Amino acid sequence: MAADTARRAFLAGWLAVTLVPVVALALLAPADGTAPGAPFAAVLFVASSVHVAATGWFYTVPELRPHLLARPARYVYAPAALVVGGAAVAELLSGRTLAWVLLAFFGWQFFHFQKQNLGLAALTARASGAPALTGAERRALLLTGTGGLLGICGQPHLIQLAGAPHLAPVHWAGAGLFGLGVAAGAWALTRRAAQPTLLLALATGLLFFLPVWLVDSPYAAVAGLTIAHGLQYLLLLALVAGAPATDRPLALLVLVNVALLLGLALSRMAHLHGGGTVARALFGVYLGLSCAHFVVDAGVWRLRDEFPRTFLTRRLPYLLAPERVSG
Repeated sequence: MAADTARRAFLAGWLAVTLVPVVALALLAPADGTAPGAPFAAVLFVASSVHVAATGWFYTVPELRPHLLARPARYVYAPAALVVGGAAVAELLSGRTLAWVLLAFFGWQFFHFQKQNLGLAALTARASGAPALTGAERRALLLTGTGGLLGICGQPHLIQLAGAPHLAPVHWAGAGLFGLGVAAGAWALTRRAAQPTLLLALATGLLFFLPVWLVDSPYAAVAGLTIAHGLQYLLLLALVAGAPATDRPLALLVLVNVALLLGLALSRMAHLHGGGTVARALFGVYLGLSCAHFVVDAGVWRLRDEFPRTFLTRRLPYLLAPERVSG
C-alpha cells in the first residue's frame, strides 16, 4: 500500500510540475516580454541554475562514484573538455559567430528537455505496470521535440539571443514537424489500452512545446518549459537522494548544498557574456558545465545499462517494477 501511494504521488507530482508552469506562464506572463517579477526570478533560478548544478551531487554518492570513475570518457574527460572548450569559444568568438554557437547550445538544451520527457513517459509506463513505450511512441515524442527546438531556434528572440538571425522558415518547419509528431503520437495512443495516467503523460510530452507557436513573449513561450524541465529533474533527484536505502538526511543535505552553492555560481556566470576577458571565459565555463550536465545525465539515467538500472531500482523500487514488453 505504501508503494502504491508513493507511486501515485510521484506520477501526480511530475505531471503537476510539468503542466502548471507551462500553462501558467503561457497564460499569465506579460505579453510585452517583461519578466513577471521577483518570485518568478527565484523559481527560474531554482529550475535553471540549481537543477544543472544538482548533477554534481552524483559525484558525491559512494555507491555511484566508482561507476563514474570507471568510465572516465563520459564522466571525467568529456565534462572537462566541455568546460575548457566552452571557455575558449566564449573568449575567442564574439558577435554573430558566438550567437550561432549559442543557438546550437540552445538546440541541444531543448532536445535534452524532450529526452527527459520521453524518459518520464517511459518511467510512468513502467511504474503503472503498462507495456513499455513502443518505437512509434518514442519517435513521435522525439519528433515533436525536434519541431520544438527548431521553432525556438528559428525565432531567437524567444530565448533573448541577440545577434542571431530570425529564420521564419525554420520556425514554421518546426511547426510542421511538431504537427506530424502530434499526429503520429495520437495514432500510436489509439493502439493502447485506456490507462489515463500514461495517456496523460504521453500527451504532456507530445504537446510540451505547443506554447512556442501560440505566444510570442520569451517568458510565455519558453520560461514555462525551462521551469517545468528543471522541477521535473529536481523531483527525481530528491527522490533518489531521499530513498529509504540511504542515509537520507545526509544525502539530502549534501544535495541541497551542492545544488545551491554551485547553482549560485552558475547563475552569476550566465550573465557575463558581455564583459571583459575573464568574464567571457567564465561565461564559457557556464556553457561547458551546462553541456556536461547533458552528457552526465544521458549516462546516469540510462536504464538499459545494467548499473544505472540496478542503482535506480534499489533507490526507487516502487517506480522501477519489472517492465512489461510492449505489444
